[in-house]
Amino acid sequence: MVQDKKEHSVHRLYQYRKSISSKPFTARGKNLLRCELCLLGKQFCTCEYRSQLSTKAAFMLLMYDDEVLKPTNSGRLIADLVPDTWAFLWRRTEVDEQMLALIKHPDFMPFVVFPGEYAAPEQVVHQAISEEMLAGKRPLFIMLDGCWREAVKMFRKSPYLAGLPLLSFDAGELARYALRKGQRDFQFGTAEVAAMVLGAMGESHNSAQLATWFDLFVESTLLGRNRRPGACLDERHRLIARFNEGQAPISG
Repeated sequence: MVQDKKEHSVHRLYQYRKSISSKPFTARGKNLLRCELCLLGKQFCTCEYRSQLSTKAAFMLLMYDDEVLKPTNSGRLIADLVPDTWAFLWRRTEVDEQMLALIKHPDFMPFVVFPGEYAAPEQVVHQAISEEMLAGKRPLFIMLDGCWREAVKMFRKSPYLAGLPLLSFDAGELARYALRKGQRDFQFGTAEVAAMVLGAMGESHNSAQLATWFDLFVESTLLGRNRRPGACLDERHRLIARFNEGQAPISG
């Protein structure tokens, strides 16, 4: 089923960030003709395959400065699939009041998704979220979206995050994120971490869907860079089929 190319929070933040830039943002493949929403090469656009998940989880993306402008940013993939996803630019001295209100909203239980070594042991939740923890609220997972150095800075320089529960994962394998290498072995792409978060919620199907959507994003990006021998599309077609097969039936 072809989905409408509707804008979401990251698309709107992207447009805002472009509007306040003093000069155009340049990245690898700057001459590539890109889709204005997914930022992939138009030939490999994935927008028509987008399909929202049915999930109890909500996400907040705190995006470091020009992170939202990068075609390789995977935070936008969360907003592609998770209906309740909010995106904000991080500013050390300018705190968005809407963001603070969301963190304090009585319907949500906020969790910062970050390595446990950066918080007191009593704050850390290891790899699983229980109904008892949520106390009838919906979980709001706060993702610090930037390179590792930037994410650490956001965590340390954001007083409103201090004291919040911290969801931490033991990443026992290297990130599959082939587009931009992290400085630490356990650093995953933001969307990969979000897939792990959905798994921690017990939503294994949604976790698998977001992981497949991430894999399709990586494959489509590499095809746009001519990083696939003979521009073979077999793997891309396989990933599209797997994602489509995983879509829940539409009721009504």
